Amino acid sequence: MEYAQWGQLVYDKIHRWMELAVRMLPNLVAAIIILLLFIFLARLFKKLVYKIVFRLSDTPALSGLLSSIGYLAMFFIGLSIALDVLQLDKTVSSLLAGAGIIGLALGFAFQDLTANFISGIYITFRKPFDVGHQVETNGFTGTVENIELRSTTLRTIDGLHVIIPNKDIFQKPIINHSLTPGRRLTLSFTVPLNHAQTAAVQDLVLQSLQGLPEIAPGRPCQVLFSAIEGANVRITLNCWVNNDDVRNYDLTMDAIITRVMAVLRAQKMV
Repeated sequence: MEYAQWGQLVYDKIHRWMELAVRMLPNLVAAIIILLLFIFLARLFKKLVYKIVFRLSDTPALSGLLSSIGYLAMFFIGLSIALDVLQLDKTVSSLLAGAGIIGLALGFAFQDLTANFISGIYITFRKPFDVGHQVETNGFTGTVENIELRSTTLRTIDGLHVIIPNKDIFQKPIINHSLTPGRRLTLSFTVPLNHAQTAAVQDLVLQSLQGLPEIAPGRPCQVLFSAIEGANVRITLNCWVNNDDVRNYDLTMDAIITRVMAVLRAQKMV
């Protein structure tokens, strides 16, 4: 008798499930169609977002990331509508609440990673520098070799491979030498105040610098008496040098000092 009752209970349960399935069949078919339609639309949306972002940023990593986010957003919209058709809207609310809690926890756990990511997006779109530019930031000077969402890679003048988090680049000053065609070079030195050629030093120094290719054309050098220090007078030389390569500054400084020293030795001032 007990086995018969148990069997009847199982039969009734399965029978109710079957009746429910038959009643829900139209909704189930509609939900599947809606979900498949949104998957198709999400793929189209992903391709569209990738093309637009890549055209604006020229960065495959960022384009792929944002297009994937767009795909997931479209997919979850379709999933929410499909579950609502199946009258499972409470499930949708639970999923959204759970996703919000998980997102909040991950946000606190990966604050630095998130900051680097946001800074990488800013650098990608605003383009304060690009691959191949020579920049100076965070105490390093070098050529930009790679820009990623998390970090930027520099190759320094002495050959070091430096990876700098984008957050540090975003928060600190950047000098982009590639966007600065000319850079002023300042050299200061002293000569004897009572020497016969002291007054003519300005012309002598300017003459010695003529024809120096490293000096930017159209911006003449200046030689100024800037101070009197005991028995000496201080002279300040200002020149503009080509800044297409950051190494030009040191090379030009060396060439100018060599020529100025030659002039001072010729006049027996040193």
